This record gives sequence, C-alpha cells and structure tokens, in this order.
Amino acid sequence: MTTQTSTPIALTIAGSDSGGGAGIQADLKTFSALGVFGTSVIAALTAQNTREVRAIHDVPADFIADQLNTVLDDIRIDAIKIGMLSRPETITTIASILRERELGNIVLDPVMVAKSGDKLLADESVDALRRELLPLATLITPNLPEAAVLLDSDEATDAEQMRVQAQQLLDLGPKAVLVKGGHLAESSSAESADLLFSAEKAQWLPAKRIATANTHGTGCTLSSAIAAGLARGLNVTDAVTEAKAYITAAIEAADRLQVGSGHGPTHHFHAWW
Repeated sequence: MTTQTSTPIALTIAGSDSGGGAGIQADLKTFSALGVFGTSVIAALTAQNTREVRAIHDVPADFIADQLNTVLDDIRIDAIKIGMLSRPETITTIASILRERELGNIVLDPVMVAKSGDKLLADESVDALRRELLPLATLITPNLPEAAVLLDSDEATDAEQMRVQAQQLLDLGPKAVLVKGGHLAESSSAESADLLFSAEKAQWLPAKRIATANTHGTGCTLSSAIAAGLARGLNVTDAVTEAKAYITAAIEAADRLQVGSGHGPTHHFHAWW
C-alpha cells in the first residue's frame, strides 16, 4: 500500500441514472462514502426510475472527449471507473485519450447484458470494448453473462468454468479479472462467490446472499468502490476485499430506504444514515 499524502481523487466515465441508483450517481455516492473526491465524464443520459428505462440519449463522442480532457488538464486522477459505453466511437475516443495520457488504476465494469438477459451492446461495440479498453484495464468486473459475451461463449455454470473463463479474459489483456458469481445457482445457494484472478493468483471471495429486491446499481457500486480503494493507494486485492464488504453492507441496509416502487437502490450511505 502506498502512502496517500493528498486528496484521493477518482473519475467515473459512465451514464447518468436520473433515478439516482446506478451509473454516475451511484459512482459519485460511493466515492464520497469511501473518502474519495469524485469527478465525472457523462457518456449517456437516461430517463429512468426504479421501474424502467424510458429513454437513452448518447452524448456525442467529441463532447465526451472535451469532458475527459478538460478534467485531466486540471485535476490529478488517482483511479478511473468505466461503466457502460454503448457506441464504438465512444469507446475508441476514450481509449485513445487514456493511452495518450498513460493513465493507470482503471476499473472497467463491462455492462453489456440487461437483467432480462438482453444484450445492451451491439456486436461492434463489444468488439471495440474487447480490442480497445480491456488491454488498458487494471481490473475488469464482469458478471457471468457479461463474461460470456466478451468471450463469445456459453455462460459458466460451475466454479471450474468460471476459472477457465477468468483465464480467457485475462488473456485479452487486463491485469486482473473479477468474475462475479452471483448468477451461479442464484436461487439455490445461501452464498455467492466471486473469483479474483490474475497471473499471480486465483482467489475466491465468498459473500452471503441477501434477500432484497433493492439491488439496483450493485455492479456500478462495486466497481466504483474498487476504484475508490485504488485511488486511496490500496492494491487490487485489498481494494476488491474492501469493496466487497462495502457493497454487502449497502445491500443489507437497502430495505431501510423507501425509494420508488420497483427495484430500489442500495444504501450507499448506510454508515451515516
């Protein structure tokens, strides 16, 4: 762990969730809850609440570049979280700037599959993500359906298949992979385990399942919590371990909130109110 002598700062590059539970809003709340100053680049606007996504407006790639360069020209960024990027030109633009600036501590949450199972990204966007951003990532955080899309394969159905797919994902260029196992035996197990995989080691990280419908934004929150840990100087293993504890507590406290009539958010500020 490095010594943090100045304000830790993280950047989120993602879509805006008007309902406040996921995307940019969840990321900034998570950064704040974990003692990190948050900055943002908005890649898309959504009209959504706890029940539906009614409309999506993609931000033009040139304006995304303007946002990103303007932040980087003035503010030191210690870690970056990247969420859903729906267009190939957006992915290419962001990757080009990240390479040019030689930025590290990049956590990529490859949001590509809706809860319904429908693909959210066209094939050309998946190809661009695989080609442009995976090799720049310090860590990628796919769930099982997203891992399958990235690998153009069937979804893993057991722990050994998760391990095989983690190695295949690592071969695509990221320094480490966190394969989230929440979809594995979802209805029959009291626990779910994630697999943290790198060239040096494979580590299973179990967590208990929590019975609640209020899980909107959990993937965004976990990946931004990991970025917050990296921004504060933690190594990948410690950042993931801390983030897992944070998201588990946030889900446990989710039912204390009364937000909307659908799938509500987790409680990002459970330690305070």
